[in-house]
Amino acid sequence: MRKPPSKSVVEAEDNIWGEQPPAPTAAELTEHKHHPLAEPPQFTAFKAAARDPDIGYDMEGLMTDFPTATDLERFVFDATGVVLTLKGRANKIKYQVALDVLNGVEVDEKFLGNENPYIDKADMVPTEEIREPAARDPSIPSRDRVQNNFHSRHVPHPDPDYRAKGKKCDVTFRKYDNGMITYEILGPIEPRPFGEKIDKFGRVRPEVIKWVDPRSGEQVVQRVDGSLTPIGKRLKGLLQLMRANNSNFWDVWIDRDIVTLTHDFQQNPWLSNE
Repeated sequence: MRKPPSKSVVEAEDNIWGEQPPAPTAAELTEHKHHPLAEPPQFTAFKAAARDPDIGYDMEGLMTDFPTATDLERFVFDATGVVLTLKGRANKIKYQVALDVLNGVEVDEKFLGNENPYIDKADMVPTEEIREPAARDPSIPSRDRVQNNFHSRHVPHPDPDYRAKGKKCDVTFRKYDNGMITYEILGPIEPRPFGEKIDKFGRVRPEVIKWVDPRSGEQVVQRVDGSLTPIGKRLKGLLQLMRANNSNFWDVWIDRDIVTLTHDFQQNPWLSNE
């Protein structure tokens, strides 16, 4: 009979990533199971379309047909594809700017915008920008010194809410020719709704969409001298629980004792590895 894993190793499988923000309880979730909103929403911008000049417009016609800045911005956008920001400006200025654009005259960039005038921000569900992953540990050798790598989809997710639901993350382990072993969480990146509000149509919708982004950048598991980092101890414990070929994932797939698999070694196995 196989000896059951120690308590410390089992705990590592539950949360190998260390301290993480606690997942909200069922009572803290909104009525529609959205996460509570902790930060104000951030709006994403739209790129301005290329301008398409035209002629034949005059000031009086624009002031008569388009009495508000919104109407004027939308008309210019329909006619030329140019996005203007005219709200709050003096009538003489905003109608002159619109007329110039319609007649193909260049205008100051301060009058140009990048958000579709037909889109009302109050009707949008803003989406948070995806962050850049953490920087690669500077002590890690260059990628051309990788001896072997192993990709796993069996490691518990760092996010406590996802982990509680049994979700996994994509992790690549790399062993370098100097004995160093690293890990890098690659994803998945998934949207998560936060907060909720009722829009003008009476529909309940999130206040903001944020990203569950577990990407870690490449970090050290085992140092050159063979010692393990704190996260390395937990990852090794987890991978030793996963059985493979009468052994375990760590020994079979990650901490492999083989020469660097490069084209040079395939052509000349006597080449020095120093």
